[in-house]
Amino acid sequence: TALCSPTRQALMTGRNHHSVGMGGTTEMATSAPGYNGFRPRSAATVAQILQGNGYSTAAFGKWHQTPPREISPVGPFERWPTGEGFDTFYGFMGAEMNHWYPLLYQGTTPVEPDRRPEDGYHLSEDLVDHAIDWVRTQRTLTPERPFFTYLAFGASHAPLHVAPEWQRKYRGRFEHGWDRQRELTLARQKELGVVPDTADLAPWADGVPHWDELSENQRALAVRFMETFAGFTEHADAQVGRFVDALDELNELDNTLFIYLLGDNGASGEGGIEGTVVEHRLGHGIVDDPDEMIAEIDAIGDPSTYPIAPVGWALALNTPYQWTKQVASHFGGTRDGLIVHWPRGIADRGGLRHQFHHVIDVLPTLLECAGIPQPTSVNGVPQKPIEGTSMRYTFDDATAPDRRRTQYFEMCGNRGI
Repeated sequence: TALCSPTRQALMTGRNHHSVGMGGTTEMATSAPGYNGFRPRSAATVAQILQGNGYSTAAFGKWHQTPPREISPVGPFERWPTGEGFDTFYGFMGAEMNHWYPLLYQGTTPVEPDRRPEDGYHLSEDLVDHAIDWVRTQRTLTPERPFFTYLAFGASHAPLHVAPEWQRKYRGRFEHGWDRQRELTLARQKELGVVPDTADLAPWADGVPHWDELSENQRALAVRFMETFAGFTEHADAQVGRFVDALDELNELDNTLFIYLLGDNGASGEGGIEGTVVEHRLGHGIVDDPDEMIAEIDAIGDPSTYPIAPVGWALALNTPYQWTKQVASHFGGTRDGLIVHWPRGIADRGGLRHQFHHVIDVLPTLLECAGIPQPTSVNGVPQKPIEGTSMRYTFDDATAPDRRRTQYFEMCGNRGI
């Protein structure tokens, strides 16, 4: 979907976001149909289903599905991860988190990291450390029991926080600007075969300046924001690599269905025209002046800042599509890449699949691959039909006809089908 909470609720339940009360984020809950912010018990989560079939289950990282009024030391905790099918939770409850000084929960108990940024702490690394430790414990104590791990990074959502050595890897790589980056990305996509040779760039968004319309300070800041985003993203990918390596060391990788969902909406244009070194200013209608921000350019990404990149980069990151996160009518708001890795279940290696699928299709895919039927009742509650379609049929046949023929998108009246 075009926003994080609806995507996550759809991912967890295999139902469209309005069917499970999450037309917008938890903070946007209203009495409007499909927007109350509460998942009905008639739509059990994948964790509840797997837990009920003998799986160990754990969630690490971002949650953002619990109604804000229930995030307190007294709960109620039914809509926390541990109340929605996860044996273990270590992460944060809101939309985003400071990666240097995060507010975290272990289960339902607030905890603080055991290190500080000056000692090498970073949230993405911490989440993977906990995920690896949990899987190792499962294999040591209950080697016969299957496990399900939900690892949801705060990266690359704002704030763009990453150590300087990751940012420096991209120094000078984006000085050509976002217009040229769109062209380079489209050419690379054609080379990789992820878009057809006939694909064109979508129209540029009205009101967003082209690169050659920016001042010198605007361009310098925009380059640094994108260097930071790129370093932040690669750093997160490296942490996924650590988790993959741990599964390999445990001889579990070949038999693990590993689904890598590259985002929960399109790239964010929430940084506005200029971007900002303190994201929360934008929420109060305060736009940073580039001629003042330039003094902080070398601090971008460090613990003294809370940055988000300009909208021009979001448009480039969503190449070749139009628009950005929060826009449900166009693929720039809703389309992301997906990697599926399962050596014992997929003969193809590095193959591409072009069938159209939606996030609600992940749950039925997991169940089919695990040999678990879709439940008619969970915890005594009759279940509404799962609206997703399993992607398993695509694993063995790259040319298989699409089994999903229709999908709608909607957020706050902005919509597409």
